[in-house]
Amino acid sequence: MRECSESAAIRSARTSDRPSKNTMSQSVPGNRKVFDALIVGSGATGGWAAKELTEAGLEVALLEAGPKTTPEQFGEHVPPYEMKYRDTRPNGVTSPEVTRLRPMHAKQGACSEVNYKWFANDIENPFTTPADKPFVWVRVRALGGRTLAWGRQSYRLSDLDFNAASRDGVGVDWPFSYKELAPCYSKVERFIGISGRSEGLAHFPDGDFLPPMDFTCGERVLKQAVERSFDRPVTIGRTAVLTTDHHGRAACHYCGPCNRGCVTYSYFSSPFTTLGAAQRTGRLTLVTDAVVSRVMTDRASGLVSGVAYIERATRIPRAIGAKVVLLCASTLESTRILLNSAPGGLGNSSGVLGHYLMDHMYGAGITGRMPQLRQSKPWHGPPRRPNGIFIPRFRNVTRIHTNGVIRGFSFQGGASPRFAMNAPGFGESFKQAVHDDAYWQASLHGFCEGLSSYDNFAELDSHLVDAWGIPVLRIHMQWSDNERALFRDSLEQGAAMLEAAGAVDITVSNKPKTPGDGIHEVGTARMGHDPKRSVLNQYCQSHDIKNLFVTDGAAFPSLGSVNPTLTMMANTVRACEYLVAAARRRELG
Repeated sequence: MRECSESAAIRSARTSDRPSKNTMSQSVPGNRKVFDALIVGSGATGGWAAKELTEAGLEVALLEAGPKTTPEQFGEHVPPYEMKYRDTRPNGVTSPEVTRLRPMHAKQGACSEVNYKWFANDIENPFTTPADKPFVWVRVRALGGRTLAWGRQSYRLSDLDFNAASRDGVGVDWPFSYKELAPCYSKVERFIGISGRSEGLAHFPDGDFLPPMDFTCGERVLKQAVERSFDRPVTIGRTAVLTTDHHGRAACHYCGPCNRGCVTYSYFSSPFTTLGAAQRTGRLTLVTDAVVSRVMTDRASGLVSGVAYIERATRIPRAIGAKVVLLCASTLESTRILLNSAPGGLGNSSGVLGHYLMDHMYGAGITGRMPQLRQSKPWHGPPRRPNGIFIPRFRNVTRIHTNGVIRGFSFQGGASPRFAMNAPGFGESFKQAVHDDAYWQASLHGFCEGLSSYDNFAELDSHLVDAWGIPVLRIHMQWSDNERALFRDSLEQGAAMLEAAGAVDITVSNKPKTPGDGIHEVGTARMGHDPKRSVLNQYCQSHDIKNLFVTDGAAFPSLGSVNPTLTMMANTVRACEYLVAAARRRELG
């Protein structure tokens, strides 16, 4: 391991953002115990792996790079007037306290002055890109990972996605069908709680839903117009937010800012659901503030034997042994660990580790005023429905190359009354005009599927390490002509749907977000039947090393046009079911 050349910025970050030693979670005395399984990462997939394996009787260790998460850290009920900087974001950034250590994350809507310590310190955790290929890598380093602040939209993929390569010749198919994954989808939905409506579409599969949230009156107008004029369904979002009491968790009380935590645990986050279930078995050893550097291997057998990590606060190197290792650290972080674990990357006989990075091309925003709905006035307090509407993919569903593009896009959005912040006047007259001139606004935002491309990849940077001396990633990604064509198509279709609903003053964005900004990055250790073209088999098991699994988004062969987290969790459940059965047959070591 290379020695870290410590900058003044990193030294400053250590003194202001470093946990005290007494916040360290339990470590393994002497690091001598060999666990049945070891999981790296505590987010959506790590939590499910811990639940499944401990409930099956395995002794499991789980390592998280960040500190523990407690309800005392939640800030969903903190009003802006109690915040030092009033939760303002001039020029897209928040308080100086946030921007000093997290300049990239400060631009993310979910990162605020009340929850910013969950997000990775950008100074301590750098990455690089070519000058002409910018990338955004959003990381949460706290127990629960991005489930603490995620958007919670939860959708199933279908065979339209799993067999996409067979239809259009791009990439590789998934190594299993929807029918094989459907029971795992149901298991996840029934446990975490997904509210939504059934629509009866084969390419947009229904799930096991709690009662759906209601549409606003503006959304009902939009829904009726789109379904009448275009024969396209408009549904309420399928979201991991409870609408009824569920497994000891209370129904959502609509306070609004879910990305700051939830004292009633009404939205899914792993520390208070899956990890809680795992801890109740008594078979989970949780190690927080453990920055994993590499997977260790046994020279004689070639199998993995555990992981090496560094204590976040003390910088003391440690190691934990295990019979099986599961990487659930997030798409790019799991790949980084593999690349750092052996020359050329651990389990990389195919040569494709790090390649085929994908994300949704986001930023296709279309908005318009709905003049027929002036009677309803906005206000700033709760209740705030933590959800929106969803329009499933309609492009290339029955055909393959409609309008000269491959694959498709979906829309998320909503309609609600807005204050007229651009109203004329000053002082009291301005305040009155802000309310009197209020209007209804409808908006749609397209999520365009990014295609798998070998040229979109992550590798180790040969010149830079993080604050713990671990080589960082250099990420190469750019949008293709197909994604740009989908983006333009989504803008045109979104504008046409708003116009059909009677919207006026319609505006469209013309600049897509930077790759990674969709925060749906997947790929880089993809599954497949062919070991020469993929890193993992159909159970997220390394083709090369039978006791190594990667079950997060890195395993995805393609992205689809819906949010990927539900599929990550279902895929993890499927992998763990196989792992447990294989371990009992003594096939893993």
